[in-house]
Amino acid sequence: MSIIQDKARPVFPFTAIVGQEEMKLALILNVIDPKIGGVMIMGDRGTGKSTTIRAIADLLPQIEVVEDDLFNSHPYDYELMSDFVKNQVENGKQLSTLFINVPMVDLPLGATEDRVCGTIDIEKALSEGIKTFEPGLLAKANRGILYVDEVNLLDDHLVDVLLDAAASGWNTVEREGISIRHPARFVLVGSGNPEEGELRPQLLDRFGMHAEIRTVKEPSLRVKIVEQRSKFDTNPYMCLKEFQEQQDKLKNSIIEAQKRLPDVTIDYDLRVKISEICGALDVDGLRGDIVTNRAAKAFAAYNDKDQVDIGDIKTVITLCLRHRLRKDPLETIDSGNKVRQVVNNILTE
Repeated sequence: MSIIQDKARPVFPFTAIVGQEEMKLALILNVIDPKIGGVMIMGDRGTGKSTTIRAIADLLPQIEVVEDDLFNSHPYDYELMSDFVKNQVENGKQLSTLFINVPMVDLPLGATEDRVCGTIDIEKALSEGIKTFEPGLLAKANRGILYVDEVNLLDDHLVDVLLDAAASGWNTVEREGISIRHPARFVLVGSGNPEEGELRPQLLDRFGMHAEIRTVKEPSLRVKIVEQRSKFDTNPYMCLKEFQEQQDKLKNSIIEAQKRLPDVTIDYDLRVKISEICGALDVDGLRGDIVTNRAAKAFAAYNDKDQVDIGDIKTVITLCLRHRLRKDPLETIDSGNKVRQVVNNILTE
């Protein structure tokens, strides 16, 4: 077992980011429980979306992977192993492992389906009878974060492929009757500017959470943001040292929350209230109910609690439901405010 030291360029510290609490909370909850289903971050340009997403990956503890494996396979968890590693384990082979930083994979806008999913070398398969798989971005992103900037400009078919893999945790590649599958369990994070177009509602619904980002208006906060950025650009290592204690504290909180999560419970009455809110808002399907339950548990775990309370639900429910409401062109109220109104009517302390 060995530890890899990361020599890459320094990343702006997550705890140094001023404001944008909604986006930060959505990312933290998805890291605690990746089954929430990812987060879509929509907002004005230049509001620190990409910076925050790259910062959360840098904050996460290193993961143990099987050495020389193309899919970052987990050495002990069957759900996160490739078929090749599973065969080795079943044959009693000793696996050598190493620790790596959590993968942070950027999906370029011009990516093809082969680049995303991977390809099978048909020529080699037919001539030599060997399945040769060239892994794509989904393989690299297994057990990590897959970030799609300007996701609203990405081809709908590709977005569908990404969301299918994120939901099932597996990627299957089929070419000419040859099939290969591998684990693809990742947190999908998309960002975009609403001015450049919206995602189709059925694709938007597949994202677990939706955070809306606005440009900070308060002058003193804007000055603070500019100062932090200037300080980091001038001397990144000094800035990282200044925030190291806060970074470590947050990292430990995330690790503890991940451990506590399986033991967190939510009362039947509260689950009924969540479904009542979804019904009152005329939310299609049951994804809203499922995601809100998961997010409330993750938030309770993050706050050192074993039981979800009304406050936890109120904090996360707008993030989970605002993008699932039907669009009414005559509606004057913002979807987030509409969710909050219904929540306040149904949920009382």
